[in-house]
Order: sequence, then C-alpha cells, then structure tokens
Amino acid sequence: MSTAKKYDVVSVGMALVDSIIKGFDPSPVSASGYRASSCTLSVGGEAVNEAVTASKLGLKTAILCAIGQDMAGTLVLDTLKRNCVDTSFVLYPKEHSTPVTTMFVNEDGTRKSVTNLSHTFNFCPEKHLEALMQTKAVILGSLFRAPFDNPASIKAVLECAYENAALIVADTKLPNFKFMSLEDIKDCLPLIDYITPNEDEARYFTGKDKPEEMAKVFLSYGIRNVVIKLGSKGCYFSSGKERFYLPAIKVEAIDATGAGDNFVSGLVSELLRGEDIHSALEFANACGALCSTAVGACTALKSREQVLSLMEV
Repeated sequence: MSTAKKYDVVSVGMALVDSIIKGFDPSPVSASGYRASSCTLSVGGEAVNEAVTASKLGLKTAILCAIGQDMAGTLVLDTLKRNCVDTSFVLYPKEHSTPVTTMFVNEDGTRKSVTNLSHTFNFCPEKHLEALMQTKAVILGSLFRAPFDNPASIKAVLECAYENAALIVADTKLPNFKFMSLEDIKDCLPLIDYITPNEDEARYFTGKDKPEEMAKVFLSYGIRNVVIKLGSKGCYFSSGKERFYLPAIKVEAIDATGAGDNFVSGLVSELLRGEDIHSALEFANACGALCSTAVGACTALKSREQVLSLMEV
C-alpha cells in the first residue's frame, strides 16, 4: 500500500452515546422506581469506538460519521478530539439528533441494548467519498445498519475504497429497523478483504450454526477473509485455504460493550504493520479482552504497549 496516504485508517459509521446500566434489579423498590449497581454515560457507536481505539494503538485516524447539534453530539466530538481522531469529515445535519443507546449490562459483562428511531438516520457516506481516497484502510463499522443499510450506499463506499487500494474491513451488526441480507449486496461483497461478524450475527446472515459452516457461506460470496468473533471463546478465521481457531485471552470481564469494535481496530492495526494473520488476530483478541475489563467501549484500552503487555501475561 502507498505510504503517501494521509491516514492509516478511516472509520465510517455510527456515532452515539451509550447510557450503560450495570446490575439492573428488575424488582421495583416503589411504584415506578428501580435500582442498579451503576449508571454511566459513555461515548460509543461502532465508528467512534473503532476510530478511538485505532488512534490509541498509534494509527493516524479519521472518522466519517454524523452527529446532532446537541449535548450528546458535543460529548462525542470532544471525545474524538481528545483521542487525536481527525474530525474533518464529521457531519452535523440539522435534522439529525445524536443517537443515545440504553445498555443493560449483566454481571458477566454480557449486555442487551435499546435503540430508537434516531439510530435510523442515514447520513449518506457515499456523498463524502473524499475521506476514503486518503487512507490505507477503511473500516465499515456497522454493515447492515445505518448508514450501511442501503445497497447503493454500501456499493459506492466499497468501490471507492477498493479503487483507492485501501484495505477494506467490514464489521457487521444485526439489523434493527431495516432488514437486509447477503443477497441484497452480493455484487459488491467480493470487494471486502475481511468481514468480522460475531457468532450471533454470522448465524443470522448464514443460517448456519458452526463457525466453519458460517465462514464457508461468507467465502462463497467472494469475501476474501472471514473472522468470526466468538466472545469468551476467542475467534475463528478462514480464508478458504487457511483456517484456525484462536482462544480468547482470559480476563475478568466487566462490560463487553465495544469489545468487538476494539477487536477490529486491533486487527487492522497489526495488518497495516505487516503482521501475519495469526499474530494480528492474537493482538485483536487481546484488544477485545482488554476492552471488557472496564465499563464503556473506549475506557480500558490506552495504548498498543498496554495490549502487548497483556499478551505477555
């Protein structure tokens, strides 16, 4: 890849604020009152999590996203700037409010989320392709969710990144308001270098139960490499020619919010550094594990050196 590119990574997708409720007690203490262990506000959204993590890992990073002209948007923008993410491509549409997600986190770190209509706003990244012409890698943070819930938009972004010789990594999300399938975008899936669904997402999109079978379905659409994130079980990789499982790094999980996004940035970080896929995925596993040791998607991971230290334990 050319070293003349302005950025190492441009992350494209959703920016939001998470309201994280940990240890929710469903037994009411009054007619309308409930208790929880903690309630925390944290900046999130796949594109934000991946951009902030990539920057912390030492990559020159920019983000293409949209935020509202509201307090939540101000919180997102401040977090991006404090973490040295280039915000030149952040959009501020007047009709767009910054999404706020309510996250219920269990004691083992697993969670459920509540979304709302503000999560459906599509800022049309295909109208801002200049960002993708200046980077070594592009991360699609939320394939199958806004802003990537429109086949024409997905195709335009993937084609631009491909034509500019960028490494293309597509993370996925389960549809929440608008439903799409692999068939809906089959013509542009061969442009993707790596797709990184978690186990639930892979099961949903492929109809298969075993990671090996899931990967075969993705590969049959022309995607070059498949990484299936298996949470506490690690991950599975297949390129068709090469395939293997990697165990997770054992940590005391507190909140898994954003662990998959940290994983993706870790993978991109090491691929851009020229590491082989096995080493890159070991590093990615460590990034995801580290993320889960604190509440919030962008809290625990501080630097590449910190991740390398965890891998040596």
